[in-house]
Amino acid sequence: MKSTHYSNIIHYLTIVYILLTIVGCNNINTKNKDHLVFRYNEYSNIKSLDPAFARNPSIIWPTNQIFNSLVQFDDSLHVQPDIAKHWQITEDGLTYTFTLRDDVFFHKHKLFKSKSNTRAVVASDFTYSFDRLLDPKIASPGNWVLKNVNSYKAINDTIFEIKLKKPFPAFLGLMSMRYCSVVPKEIVQHYGNKFRSNPIGTGPFKFKLWEENVKLVLRKNELYFEKDKNGKQLPYLEAIAITFLPEKQSEFLQFAKGNIDLLNSLDASYKDELLTPTGKLRARYQDQIQLLKGPYLNSEYLGFYLDKKQNNAVQSKLIRKAVNYGFDRKKMITYLKNGIGTPAINGFIPMGLPGFANISGYEYNPLKSQKLIQEYIETSGDLTPSITLTTDSNYLSICEFIQRELEKSGLKVDIDVLPPSTIREQKWSGKLNVFRASWIADYPDAENFLSPYYSKNFTPNGPNYTHFKNEKFDQLYEESFSITDIEVRQQHYIKMDSILMANAPIVPLYYDQVTRFIQKNVKGMTTNPQNFLILKRVWKEKVK
Repeated sequence: MKSTHYSNIIHYLTIVYILLTIVGCNNINTKNKDHLVFRYNEYSNIKSLDPAFARNPSIIWPTNQIFNSLVQFDDSLHVQPDIAKHWQITEDGLTYTFTLRDDVFFHKHKLFKSKSNTRAVVASDFTYSFDRLLDPKIASPGNWVLKNVNSYKAINDTIFEIKLKKPFPAFLGLMSMRYCSVVPKEIVQHYGNKFRSNPIGTGPFKFKLWEENVKLVLRKNELYFEKDKNGKQLPYLEAIAITFLPEKQSEFLQFAKGNIDLLNSLDASYKDELLTPTGKLRARYQDQIQLLKGPYLNSEYLGFYLDKKQNNAVQSKLIRKAVNYGFDRKKMITYLKNGIGTPAINGFIPMGLPGFANISGYEYNPLKSQKLIQEYIETSGDLTPSITLTTDSNYLSICEFIQRELEKSGLKVDIDVLPPSTIREQKWSGKLNVFRASWIADYPDAENFLSPYYSKNFTPNGPNYTHFKNEKFDQLYEESFSITDIEVRQQHYIKMDSILMANAPIVPLYYDQVTRFIQKNVKGMTTNPQNFLILKRVWKEKVK
């Protein structure tokens, strides 16, 4: 109770602070101004507001409000102009020439040497921002996005040119990432490492206040360049307030009281309270809450480590296929996920991406699972086949469900529960025979979901955790980079996904869904397959 009382006090003080700032006076009716502020909680905290370190959603969400890149995606994953108003790509797919807008200004700051305390973005700002991304002293986790870039330069103030080492059809998507945001040299050099807590960008909201572990406040950028379809300047909101309650249950209680506007994702602690087993919002909340759902570019799966030096059951395709056939994904989604997610019976490429297809995956077939395990016993002489499945506590119920189902088929399954950080380290070092994992798209192209199975990407030098190797797969993967016709390239992706299913280095579990609960008075919010929070077109109606 003390913790809840404390968080309520902090929340109240945060809102009062924001609203006082908005109107610039001390005598204010907060109830009348509450609709100007969007509030959400980030339970996993925020380590930096520097886009060069935007490697996870907790950082991507606020930096999405503060910064812009050359291009951006719409909710349907179509590339749209951002700071670049248009671009040209040479026929060989190697040279990208971006023409920049001339009306994009950095957030006001006293370090800008002008009467207006700002200046326009020019092409050399992208040169500096990319140099910084590659600087080993910065050690950005996003430097990989430029690994296929041969050179880049500002032709003049409005023309920025990038040359690639080899064609890469998904390159434009990479340029939309927060890593590639434009930052001002004079501000970054002034603050140095403290730029993480003093960010200056060009986005719809500007930095105002960050009391770490307590609150973060962003204010409307009065200089923002984007307008809505009616010509009205974005954003609509005056401010964003972010709190940092560390527990999902506390976050839910604040949302239920109306103290925050958004509850992102579905947590086991409150899923049954909010949703029916079929994924519908329970009747008692329908007058207060809206439920938004959509495809999420996230495939949940089990991975097998296929290093031939390991002499164990997972080296057998019979066992790997038996696991794939041996449990009911539809039942798993209904009873353990409250209907959130789609059973992964169509390969690894998730719903929502071009390249997803109804290929021959694995439907529930317990008799086939039993026969495969029996065949393994007869051919190997291993009379008591077993596997050890490693997971973290968040997915224990799913793994226990799989364990019970597979033991009916004759396969013993031991479950090892470890912290997520330990699992990540041991996956990279090849110490886990079977592991539960997620693959969330870094950029919206099916190639991103196939790169973890390319043989030249073996860990620790790449994301191939399973050490799967197939010559035909590698050939198709390499060919896909030179195919400019989207439909032809998608056929290559489908063939690669089919090879994965035939060899079963993984067990696709489900394709995840974006799940957002928002207050009834929140308008204009949409979902997108990357689960990015975009607030520039969101507004709130006054509560009567």
